[in-house]
Amino acid sequence: MIKRYCLIIVVCSLVLSGCWDRIEVNDVAIVTAAAIDKSKDKEIELSVQVFIPRSLNGGSGIQGSGQKSLSLVRSAKGVTIADAMSRIQMEIPRMIFWGHCKVYIYGEDLAKEGISDLVDYLARHPVPRNRAFMYVSKGKAAEVLKAVSELERDSAETVRALSGLHVGMAVTLVDLMQMLMSPAKAAILPMIGLMPMPSTPPGGENPYLFGSAILKSGKLVGQLTERATRGAMWVRNEITSSTVTVKAKNVKGFVSLNPIREVTELIPVIEEGKWKMVVKVSTEGDLIQNGSNLDLSNPELLRIMQVALRKDIEARMRGTIHLLQHDMKADIFGFATQFHRKYPKEFAKVKDRWGEVFASLDVDLQVASSIRRPGLVTIPGGIPEAEVRQK
Repeated sequence: MIKRYCLIIVVCSLVLSGCWDRIEVNDVAIVTAAAIDKSKDKEIELSVQVFIPRSLNGGSGIQGSGQKSLSLVRSAKGVTIADAMSRIQMEIPRMIFWGHCKVYIYGEDLAKEGISDLVDYLARHPVPRNRAFMYVSKGKAAEVLKAVSELERDSAETVRALSGLHVGMAVTLVDLMQMLMSPAKAAILPMIGLMPMPSTPPGGENPYLFGSAILKSGKLVGQLTERATRGAMWVRNEITSSTVTVKAKNVKGFVSLNPIREVTELIPVIEEGKWKMVVKVSTEGDLIQNGSNLDLSNPELLRIMQVALRKDIEARMRGTIHLLQHDMKADIFGFATQFHRKYPKEFAKVKDRWGEVFASLDVDLQVASSIRRPGLVTIPGGIPEAEVRQK
């Protein structure tokens, strides 16, 4: 029996051996971001940003004067992403590892021609992360990877951190696939620009988010400003961190608030052949700055600012909806999905011309806003008490 058990243990140990396909960390090149552009010869130009861990040895990891860069950028052309990727591998003496790539950037010219095939590759390939963030760059996407970051170790980390703060649109690969496969076939992606930074080396630029790109059937059809992007985020129920500054009618000065809770409900309605979408928004906010002459501890005066907040949110949403309905005819709000769920038979008749139906759709905005906490200070700071309006 003892010999039999020993034999079983030896056989199992041979089967459970799992080091034959190991890959050492020193043998891989960790990709932190990828940029995809359209080259002049109509090929795909793929650029990757590779992290250099040895640059952190003996230092804090912050780039300073005379210190080596913490990343390198390599580019190659190909008829497809896979072709370009194989050519990049020929330039890097380590096995390229995509498991930590959290940022994918499409160039503006490429986005105008269409990115559906490229999204399909990222979704189908087993290595890229489904939760990686997606962007469209203003100009060439490769320039974003080459930018020098002031606070983070590289430009990819800067862009990723901005999306993590939810100061603008944050769209992952899964989100983009769902939007492109939705009945409306429209999508919205954050846009990246580069701003000159005086503290960086000559010509240094830092990436930042400045709006959003609108895609229809995978092609770029327009852009939204920062204010219009916030309006889209209100409709899409994606406001998590923002500051709203409003001015009430016949009131001196401005008031700034932080929305602490926002809920948007989309209610599709078809009555007597007329299509309508009811957008119900309920928001609560905290007062963080009172630049007016109102004593907001008075409920009647506080109600004035609540009305101003409601009107400001309505104006943002209405302006964005009008722009997308009449100029771009791109339903990035998911209206088509809601009608498809509630009225499948009626939607089936118009799905092939949803752009026209969306353009003529009646949108009823119903916004309810309230200011829950006006702050510890009752009267506005810096204003003589005699000038404060208390009634």
